[in-house]
Amino acid sequence: MKKKFYRDVFVVLLLAVRRVFLFLPYRAGVSFGGALGRATFRLLPKERKKTLAHLTFAFGKEKSEKEIRALGSRVFEHYGKTLAELALLDKLIPHFDDYVTTQGYEHLDRGLKAGKGIIITTAHFGNWEIMGGYSALKKYPLTVIAKRIYFEKYDRLLVSVREKMKVKTIYRDASVRAMLGVLKSNGILGFVVDQDVDFADGIFVDFFGRPAYTAVAPVRFAMTTGAPIVPAFVVRKGFRHHVIVEPPLELVRTGNQEQDIRINTEKWVRVQEQFIRRYPEMWVWNHRRWKTQAPFLS
Repeated sequence: MKKKFYRDVFVVLLLAVRRVFLFLPYRAGVSFGGALGRATFRLLPKERKKTLAHLTFAFGKEKSEKEIRALGSRVFEHYGKTLAELALLDKLIPHFDDYVTTQGYEHLDRGLKAGKGIIITTAHFGNWEIMGGYSALKKYPLTVIAKRIYFEKYDRLLVSVREKMKVKTIYRDASVRAMLGVLKSNGILGFVVDQDVDFADGIFVDFFGRPAYTAVAPVRFAMTTGAPIVPAFVVRKGFRHHVIVEPPLELVRTGNQEQDIRINTEKWVRVQEQFIRRYPEMWVWNHRRWKTQAPFLS
């Protein structure tokens, strides 16, 4: 009961803050969100500690402690701006073309023309919801695989944000048939696959020099259906966003299923790491990406 009470308070506060943002001009609201993010970095010691520990692991050999801390603050500033943009979505959508630029959408066009659907792999990077929403509003038939949040009010809020941008949602615990149905209807199936989900079918692959438990669903779906895997990311450029759609991955098919799954999973994870290294302030460093430990082999 106590836990539920705090969750209810959280959503009430979230909705209240959202109403405050609606009274602000778009750019002022995003700037205010960034300021709130920086303040949150100082006020949440547990999240700050995790963020700095992960950043130190990834960049400690090339950045000083002071630089790591400054980067951690920018990570939370980015969080604040991302939430502000979603709160200001009604103001943003009519002006999407003023705030979003794109690169590589010809890869989506060719994939859809082939008729087998498309599998997009992305991350909690940049404002990934805006990337999906912009694409869906441009008539790309996007369905995202999302984690079911077992706090109904918050879950409904996120799903409603996607629906406003014409993005469909399928929960991870839905049937495989429902997911395959998206590809069979020549739709785009989006996987935000950058977190340690130990209950998912996965393997350990290298991520920033350490084994990270990684879902293999995108590769399994691609190898089963023939749909291409297309990595896509969105980079924040001030108040604007630049969507980058990478060329489809060249999947390895040797006939050794286990080996092929590993090699092809490593391919998209490598692209993901390249983007995170290039724009480290845009990723969720407080997530415990290396939580699940690889088994020790003697």
